Amino acid sequence: METRVTALPKLFIGIDIHKRSWKIHCSTDLFAGKSFTMPPEPGKLYEYVQKHFPDYQVTTAYEAGCCGYSAHRSFESFGWKSLVVNPADIHRKGKERHTKTDRIDAQLISRELKDGRLEGIIVPGKEREELRSLFRRRNELVKDLRRIKCMIKMQLLYFGIKVPPEFDNDHWSHAFRNWVDSQQFNYPTARETMASKMRSFRFIDKELRDVSSQLRAYCRKHFKEDYYLLRSIPGIGGIVAVGIIAELGDLRRFSSLKHLAGYVGLVPGIYQSGATSRSMGMSPRCHGLIRSYYVEAAWQAIRTDYRKHLGKDVKKIIVKVAHKLLSRTLAVIKTKTPYEVGVVA
Repeated sequence: METRVTALPKLFIGIDIHKRSWKIHCSTDLFAGKSFTMPPEPGKLYEYVQKHFPDYQVTTAYEAGCCGYSAHRSFESFGWKSLVVNPADIHRKGKERHTKTDRIDAQLISRELKDGRLEGIIVPGKEREELRSLFRRRNELVKDLRRIKCMIKMQLLYFGIKVPPEFDNDHWSHAFRNWVDSQQFNYPTARETMASKMRSFRFIDKELRDVSSQLRAYCRKHFKEDYYLLRSIPGIGGIVAVGIIAELGDLRRFSSLKHLAGYVGLVPGIYQSGATSRSMGMSPRCHGLIRSYYVEAAWQAIRTDYRKHLGKDVKKIIVKVAHKLLSRTLAVIKTKTPYEVGVVA
């Protein structure tokens, strides 16, 4: 009687990825597996699998982190199934929460993968990933600009120079910049201190403007429909629209507003036990950058399309407005209909 194999055996590989080395744990349906360390090269892992598990159906998983998605794309090019997982989604038993090593991390990933409890994050395409890198570079420049402004004002305060009331605000006009340049000091060293900081300020300011212009121009060309749909919503300007496109990707992949709000983090944390129930504020699990952009956009929207809230304590309702903006964002993208102020569907 001829025996036929009806299914390929399965190999589950948990990987703890670092810059200089990978900790690997391999397990199958029949045995718990083994752990070993290897160089951070997908090709080396492919050679190992081909040598020791040539006829296995391979599934790999590793934690999202600084090493990005290049390994994931390499594994998929080998014909393997690959997952990039959120570290918070990897279940740890009580005692495992107090013991952490690279080997244990790889074993946990392999175990959860084998048991079918892991769900991968959405891996962006190369175009979106590279657009996102430029968008995040812009946010780095925003932080650098804020820092250098604080350093300049701190230096003026240290030297006992009082900023005129008309310039004492967040907007740095050309008149204020010229005023800083015109300050006189007793010695050239102090003058060079201020001149050096002003050169840094002007460089970062120009870089920020150039990167912002490139982001808007790229999205107008390559994501024109979504870009202008998002721009139609009060409170969402060019940079916020770019951020939504770059960080959230194609919003059509979200099945519902609840799904999108959970991803962004505009949902309440709730504690309920017996008769006790209380709100814990916004969920700590969030896309911090995009959530902050939506809250910032809500402050703008409340001045135009939410005028019924004017005069109230807006700090108590700003998150509600941000959630409404999120709802409109999903609606205009899915229906492909620009938003119109004052029109009730």
